[in-house]
Parts: sequence; C-alpha cells; structure tokens
Amino acid sequence: MFGKILIANRGEIACRVIATARRLGIGTVAVYSEADAGARHTRMADEAWPIGPAPARESYLVAERILDVARRAGAEAIHPGYGFLSENADFAGACAGAGLVFVGPPPAAIRAMGSKAEAKALMERAGVPLVPGYHGAAQDVRALKEAAARIGYPVLIKASAGGGGKGMRVVEAAAAFEAALAGAQREARASFGDDRVLIEAYLTRPRHIEIQVFADSHGNTVSLFERDCSIQRRHQKVIEEAPAPGMDPVRRARMGEAAVAAARAVGYVGAGTVEFIAEGETFYFMEMNTRLQVEHPVTEMVLGLDLVEWQLRVAAGERLPLGAADLALRGHAIEARVYAEDPARDFLPAVGTLAHLRQPPEVPGRVRVETGIVQGDRITPDYDPMIAKLVVWGEDRAAAIRQLAAALAAYEVVGVTTNLSLLRAVAGHPAYRAADLDTGFIARHADDLLAPRATGAVDPALWAAAALTVLRDRLAAVAAQARASGDPWSPWADPDAWRMNGAGYQDLQFR
Repeated sequence: MFGKILIANRGEIACRVIATARRLGIGTVAVYSEADAGARHTRMADEAWPIGPAPARESYLVAERILDVARRAGAEAIHPGYGFLSENADFAGACAGAGLVFVGPPPAAIRAMGSKAEAKALMERAGVPLVPGYHGAAQDVRALKEAAARIGYPVLIKASAGGGGKGMRVVEAAAAFEAALAGAQREARASFGDDRVLIEAYLTRPRHIEIQVFADSHGNTVSLFERDCSIQRRHQKVIEEAPAPGMDPVRRARMGEAAVAAARAVGYVGAGTVEFIAEGETFYFMEMNTRLQVEHPVTEMVLGLDLVEWQLRVAAGERLPLGAADLALRGHAIEARVYAEDPARDFLPAVGTLAHLRQPPEVPGRVRVETGIVQGDRITPDYDPMIAKLVVWGEDRAAAIRQLAAALAAYEVVGVTTNLSLLRAVAGHPAYRAADLDTGFIARHADDLLAPRATGAVDPALWAAAALTVLRDRLAAVAAQARASGDPWSPWADPDAWRMNGAGYQDLQFR
C-alpha cells in the first residue's frame, strides 16, 4: 500500500478521499487554488500546496503543477477524484512517466471511452446493446439529416466528446433538425473543442440506470450492481438511489453482464461506471465514465463497502477484495445533491457567502453528509456549486425516503439560494414515492416541484415596501455615482433594468 498520495481535486471528493486514506494510515497531500486557500480539504490533509489562481484552467487543470507538487511532496500516487483531470488520458500517462501511480484506469481505456461515438462502436463489437442510432465519421449536414430520417423522429443529437448535457438537443421533426444541429455543434465546440455529434433514437420515458464495475490488474472484473439516476435537471443528476426500483434479479444479472463485458473490452482497471438508458424491458449502453462517480456513496451504503479503499488497493496492485459471489444488496440508499442554484430560474447557479449552514446530524450507517465547505465559506462562480451530498439508508425504499425527508427538513442554509425546496418537493411527491421514475420527472411535475417560494406569514405588501425602499436607495446611489464619473451620459451608468444577455433582477434577503 502507498505511504503518501496526492489528491488532485478539491471540495467534497477531496475530503472523501482524505478520510479513507487517513483510516488506512496513508499520508495525504492536498492542492489548492487561490480561491481555496484555507478550504476544508486543505485543513483535513496532512499537507497542502498552492497551485495557482482561482480559474481551474490555471490551477486544477494544469497537470505540470500537480505533478511538480507530487514530486516535491514525495507522493507515490495521485488520486484524481472526479471532474478536472480524472478522465484525461494524457494526465494518466504523464503520471506514469513521472514514476507516479494514477489511481484510475490505464490511459488506453480512458481514450477508448472518451469519445461517445468510438465507445459505441467498441461496445457494438463487444455485444453490448446500443440505442438505434448513427455513430459514423461523416459529419456534414446532409449525412446527419439522412441518418436522422432513417432512425425516425424524435431523435437526440449528442456531442461525441464530453458529457454533462452539453451539446445535446432533442429534435421532434425534420424541419427543426438543421437549427438544432447547429446549436449542438456550437455548444460542443465551445465546451469540448470538438463539434462532432452522433444521432440516436429519442426515448420518450427512459430511466437512467448505471452499473458500478470494478476491475483489478489480475483479470478480475465484477459488477457492484446498479444505481437509478433518473431524477435529473438539464440532463444532470439530482437524486440517485440503489438498488433501482423494480429491478428484478434476471434483468440485474443481464445489465451486470453487459457492464462487465464493456469493461473487459477496453482492458479496464479500477472503478468505472457503465451508464444505460432503459425503457420498458429494454436497456441500451450510453457511455462509460472512467472514474469514481459522484453518486458512489449509495452503492457503498447498500453493500457496506468503501470504494475509495478498493481504488487504492487495486492501484497498489492488489486483487479485488471481494468476488461476485461475496456481494449482496442490503436495504436501500438515496443520495440528494444540495446545490447553490435557483430552480425557479432554470437552475441558475448561485454565488455568495454561507452566512449560516446547519446540516442534518450524521447517523452512522443511516445518514451521511459529504461536503467540502463549512459555514462562512463562499460559493464562487469558479467551480461547481454543489454544497453537499446527503446520503441516507433505510431497510427498504419507503424507509429510505422517510429518512431523506427528515434529513432535508433539518437543513438550514442562509446566504445563497439553494435547491432544497426542490429536493423536499421530490421526496414528498406521490409519483416519486410510487417509483414512477424517468428522466423527464422534474419537467413533467414542474408545477408541483418548482412552485414559487413562499414569502412567509408577513403581509406581502410589507415585503414589497421593503424591497422598493432598498431598490430606491440603490437607484439613487448608482445615479449619484454616474453624475460623479467622467462620463455621466454613458449607457452603462443608466440605472434601469436592462441587461445584456439576461434578465434584470436582484435578490434581496430580509430578516
């Protein structure tokens, strides 16, 4: 086992890796940007090193700086967490070149699964079921439009590189195809530097089910069963659970076998997730994430395992701690992602200082809060606005939902807008409790889940008067500043509600 590792990440996943390493007696090295100086993960680690300014492209994404810190700190391995450099094959190769162990799959496996189109072609050869679609090299409008016609509308245009819902468009009819394609390509090019796309049949009520796989360097590969990640907003997960509701043993075995086949097809080693889209009795391969997933704790809760420990043991050359025959599901677990964002404004990220933060008390084996922030920290636009992952366990799904609702009710956050109201609404919704799940759940129940927030028992006229008073004072201050400037007639000094590229609004908080 390693004596010291570097965690090339920040926030809750850095804290998560540090906690396991500490339990195993492994020394830890944290890295941090200027925005993260003094952050929780830097205080938890045995040592912490600066790596640059706040923007990730100048710090957490600069491989050379991270490798330099690892060398100077005497680390033997680098755990990339998820995001940032975790699925960067060049970084994995550079670690090996520097004499460091990359806690993840081989570079070749990362490259094989890095392109959705190439991954689908590989899975097709391995016999893994695919959504009917086009994954070819021709990318001109005519070829893509003809492919969509052969598949049949509605279709889904997806960026070949990357993920997270970027470069994705649903097209209902041929007349809308070219505009949707242009939009998807433009977004893909901006997000990933690659405007290639693939076309797939669009499933109208799909569920998002993924299989956690693990492989070692001795030829052993196992499925750690499934997670249901169907509750999403803008193609990004919000609530995940394990096991998937309604999953029968035969279908679980079939999906597990397909996931293991996918991992073996690329010579996989370490933790990976094979994602499927399912509708009715059918399921299809979507992609493979060659890293630990954000939602891995629900798998840990129902199996009683520490997947970060598994990662470290496999990376150190050990065999998998358990085989398929040793694994059994116990109870039900749910994870809810608590974000600084405004569901009422299309989930616009929120920034600000956490003036007050009260999280539900942790109960070993039942309630777990994974976070990288504490009260007084600032949510900035530089990084993902996730505040925490709330993970609960119950003897069955109904018990887990009750535990989730109680834990969400205990949350208190002041200083930034959060999605807590949405999470509470989902946990209490009859359709969610009845396991009527699919990826369109939030959009379909928007009237119930995204209702305007209540202002409290005070007369709304009083709040209106307070808001108008504050806005009047701000207006006067801006006007005075404009008069005192060198260009009092500048349109940028005009204190009206007009904004470029967005709606004009101000958030006011009263106590």
